[in-house]
Amino acid sequence: MQEPRTLRRWQLPEFGRAHLEQAEAPLPPPSANQILVKVGAVSLNYRDLLMVRDGMGMAIGMPFVPGSDMAGTVAAIGAGVTRFAVGDRVVNTFWGGWIDSHWHAGTTLLGGPGPGMLASHVLIDADWAVAAPATLSLAEASTLPCAGLTAWFALAETGALRAGEAVLIHGTGGVALFGLQIARLHGARAIVVTGGDEAKHAQALALGATQVLARDGDWPAEVRRLTQGRGADHVLELASGPNLDRSLQAVKQGGRVSIIGMLGGETLSASFYAMVLGRVTVQGIGVGHRRALEDLVRAVDANALKPVIAASYGFDALPEALDHLERGAFGKIVVTL
Repeated sequence: MQEPRTLRRWQLPEFGRAHLEQAEAPLPPPSANQILVKVGAVSLNYRDLLMVRDGMGMAIGMPFVPGSDMAGTVAAIGAGVTRFAVGDRVVNTFWGGWIDSHWHAGTTLLGGPGPGMLASHVLIDADWAVAAPATLSLAEASTLPCAGLTAWFALAETGALRAGEAVLIHGTGGVALFGLQIARLHGARAIVVTGGDEAKHAQALALGATQVLARDGDWPAEVRRLTQGRGADHVLELASGPNLDRSLQAVKQGGRVSIIGMLGGETLSASFYAMVLGRVTVQGIGVGHRRALEDLVRAVDANALKPVIAASYGFDALPEALDHLERGAFGKIVVTL
């Protein structure tokens, strides 16, 4: 079947949700070392809301196409491409150009300021993609580049997670639920703190959480009690702000806190004594590199891990999908084409 000569995309001629519009553009041919991907699904992240609102203070060229995570099928390849062939299923990397442990000049964020994924076709460097898991649909696979890899990078790549350890997880969004699943995959306990309703508590327990604690309670003391006074080995800090100080009260001596989200504000607040006397490692997690994403894909296929999708929306329903994302969801919001 011949590819169309134009692509459809969501774009912003200027920042603000009210300015989101659909448009057509010429279908670009891939240059050397590039692949043209027919997009099957785009997974939305909280970052997408911020990018649509004001670009998060970055210099963004207009019109701007949002969306950083996609899964699709290679439609055409440029000269010199050997990693993929036409028909291969792929997911993109969140950081274009970050291949392994060393950071390289020219690395760019997809979905701003790099190319956005909310389009019927996207043109990216072949090095900015990995093979999609064979066991997942394109909608499921689209959740891996940011949310899945963030949790994997915090726990498996940098955290050296081991069986029997305790992982404290804040919330029930995409990263949080991947953290829960990855913890269970490694034989670790997953303790979830959430302000959600009883239905979300039950869903987290059904997914494998060992305990679900209420955010408005004394959860640091409860985590200590559940770990026989020791504290959690790992914390996925998805709220930050003043919440970090309470997480430090719940982590063990020499434990690790991964700073991921900023729902509690951009400024961290923590006790000097809790951090220093507790010998806590506090690390920032900015998703991860391509090699770690390849590791995650292998783990997904080997263990039949299924991402949690809260809802799927058609391409034309992007505004409704963003509304759902802003309200909060148990799992990921996906836009399908």
